[in-house]
Amino acid sequence: MPYRRLPKTDAARLKALKTLLDNNDIYTVRNKFIDWKLINSAQPLHDRLLTATEQYRISMSAQVRNAKKMDGLQYRAGMYLSHFIQVLLMSVERGEIKRKQLTLYGLSEDATSLPNIKSADGLLLWGPKIVAGEKARVKQGGKPIYNPSIGMVATHFDIYNEAYTAQRKLQERTGKDNQVMVKLRPTIDDLILELWNVIETHFADLPPKERYDQCRKFGVIYYYRRNEQKL
Repeated sequence: MPYRRLPKTDAARLKALKTLLDNNDIYTVRNKFIDWKLINSAQPLHDRLLTATEQYRISMSAQVRNAKKMDGLQYRAGMYLSHFIQVLLMSVERGEIKRKQLTLYGLSEDATSLPNIKSADGLLLWGPKIVAGEKARVKQGGKPIYNPSIGMVATHFDIYNEAYTAQRKLQERTGKDNQVMVKLRPTIDDLILELWNVIETHFADLPPKERYDQCRKFGVIYYYRRNEQKL
């Protein structure tokens, strides 16, 4: 015998409720076996979940689109920053910049290699430090580093930082939209369970095949076990 199982996805929840609400038989006096209170609560819950899932889809799409841009922006910002730090360290090795001035950039005086700027966190940490350090050194009378200039480094970092901030906001919005659905699901599942119990009780005296067919018309979902004959 087939077994009943509550919907596991929001799409299935919406389909179950819509199947019920689109069945004209539930609105006729002759077939009014479902309490109007249940029917009237089903429509707004269906609409709320439909709106929530659509908003989540829109938010997630925007997040994915922005994420695709992030890789290229992070690569360019990291490349410019990496090149600048390499020139800075070579200038120190040649004696053109005093080693103690490395501390202006947040680097130790004995630094000879790049800090970790491959990750987003590393880039966001070291970008502002290096830009501020170069400005402070030049303000003290030091000769600016070129190829790349700190202006180019700052420009690419700012572009990336702006996109990163936007991505965080998109992620927060997507998370909030998801929470709306998470909070709705238990209420909708309880309603569907109550509706299905009423529907199955109403058709309980019919022969199995007719009973399942009638219940399906009102949105009840049945599953068959492997190798089980379908009714």
